[in-house]
Amino acid sequence: MGPGAPAGISRSLTRACLTISWTFQNRSVPRFLIQHGRAARCAQTAAAPAAQPRIKKFQIYRWDPDTPGDKPRMQTFEVDLNACGPMVLDALIKIKNEMDPTLTFRRSCREGICGSCAMNINGGNTLACLNRIDTNTSKSTKIYPLPHMYVVKDLVPDMSNFYAQYKSIEPYLKKKDESQEGKEQYLQTVEDRQKLDGLYECILCACCSTSCPSYWWNGDKYLGPAVLMQAYRWMIDSRDEFTEERLSKLQDPFSLYRCHTIMNCTKSCPKGLNPGKAIAEIKKMMATYKEKKAAAV
Repeated sequence: MGPGAPAGISRSLTRACLTISWTFQNRSVPRFLIQHGRAARCAQTAAAPAAQPRIKKFQIYRWDPDTPGDKPRMQTFEVDLNACGPMVLDALIKIKNEMDPTLTFRRSCREGICGSCAMNINGGNTLACLNRIDTNTSKSTKIYPLPHMYVVKDLVPDMSNFYAQYKSIEPYLKKKDESQEGKEQYLQTVEDRQKLDGLYECILCACCSTSCPSYWWNGDKYLGPAVLMQAYRWMIDSRDEFTEERLSKLQDPFSLYRCHTIMNCTKSCPKGLNPGKAIAEIKKMMATYKEKKAAAV
């Protein structure tokens, strides 16, 4: 026992190990365990076996408008899944950081909140940050930009038309009397607030709209599932006073009625929302609105 060791130390020795306990206030508190034997020493010094690489192929749509004569093509990258995160966005970031810095795509939150990384992965519109990599290395993962939209570069679609359509529905609270604006809160009941559930969560990623054949055919006139769902969100808000005016803007043959309930929108929504149902509710409101308008004439 070395100098300065605490008093009251008891020792117990076994063949496998030596346990030294310190006794304090009549209680024995184990402090450390010393293993003995050649097998234990070998186990401590043995190196962990290297994991076999799991090489996954990613076929990615490429097109650079700044390169004269460049045509759209698919480029294949190989990624070791052992050195990559679990999501497709992780693979894209790894490719951009380590293989090809010219690869272009949008991303921001990596949490399924911003909607920036919407793209077509293995034939379906989704968010790259929420889409897990298929670990079957015998199959390649194919990644395209959102379909039926103009491409800015690589996986970046031009969202200008989509945002212009969203702006057209005036997605904000509107009151007939604005004299009290900012002076008091606009309250609503718990029941009225619950009507907005399943609508306000939309992140405007455009996965639903770009999966809709009607939007492919008439994207310049038909507002599409995402925008119409947000239009409905403001129509049924008990604090908004412009419901009839909002409905009147959708009376033309294209803005609303190009929806043929194909329901691709609901299937593709990465947030689990139901734009198809919202559009059906607008159609019912429109029927009532037209009857009321006809009766007033």
